Amino acid sequence: MRCPVCASLDDKVVDSRLAEDGAAIRRRRECLACGRRYTTYERLDDVPLQVAKRSGLREPWDRAKVIAGLHAAAKNRPLSDEVIDDVALQIEEEVRLAGAEVTSEQIGLAVLLRLRALDEVAYLRFASVYKGFADADDFAREARDAGLLTKSTAPKRRS
Repeated sequence: MRCPVCASLDDKVVDSRLAEDGAAIRRRRECLACGRRYTTYERLDDVPLQVAKRSGLREPWDRAKVIAGLHAAAKNRPLSDEVIDDVALQIEEEVRLAGAEVTSEQIGLAVLLRLRALDEVAYLRFASVYKGFADADDFAREARDAGLLTKSTAPKRRS
């Protein structure tokens, strides 16, 4: 690190501590040439995440698009904004672990997986757009394949 006063590269770290809720490290340094103290911050440099679309285009990751898709699927459903934001963050963390480039298919499957556990109606809504349902049979097939149409209670007794 170059001293801001004399531009010397010789310094020593006097103190280190976490800053910005653990997102950075604050270091107090002392220049060995002029004796001045200064503060530096060390942060993780995020690698930009690229999304490979079905069309072959690539674009930067945009969590807002995932949130918009989740909001559309969960319209008039009991999913709060906090839950939706948390799901979008989980998906972002998952795809970042996959590498610097992720496919839109991987993102869609991650959304489906989480929606299925949260809300069956939101899951089917998202699946209908993501998988391009053409008619009601597609909804029935998806619900059956996803195990959403299984009855867990005994049939009603007739008198």
